[in-house]
Amino acid sequence: MKQEHESVKTAPSPVANQEHNSESIADLIRHLTKDLSTLLGKEIELAKAEVGESVSEAKIAIGAMATGAAVAMAGLVVLLMSAVYGLSNILEPWLAALVVGAAALLVGWLMVGSAKKKMNDNSMVPERTLESTKKDKDTLTRAAR
Repeated sequence: MKQEHESVKTAPSPVANQEHNSESIADLIRHLTKDLSTLLGKEIELAKAEVGESVSEAKIAIGAMATGAAVAMAGLVVLLMSAVYGLSNILEPWLAALVVGAAALLVGWLMVGSAKKKMNDNSMVPERTLESTKKDKDTLTRAAR
């Protein structure tokens, strides 16, 4: 009979067990909130880094394009004048200038169209951050179940 009495003393009461569980849940929620805050902070840092990297690359590309365009423009003017002089031996000088000018405009228009395709809206999207955020959302969804 004495052993039964001792076992009653050592067994946790249901009330004490519920309090312990509620404290654990509160701790889990606090940890989850802290982890989510840290995760979102890291995601923001990653997005900033990606956008900064894209902007830096775009600046370098634009600078190189501008320099190349200036040099090419000087060479193009000389070549176009040469073409006009050459065609003026066959055609009237005004008609030779018109033909060469129209050809130059067509080539320039095609080059601008090609450059526009390369500089589309998606080139500035932080793809890795979006993918990582999607994975985080999926993980949280699974964890909430």
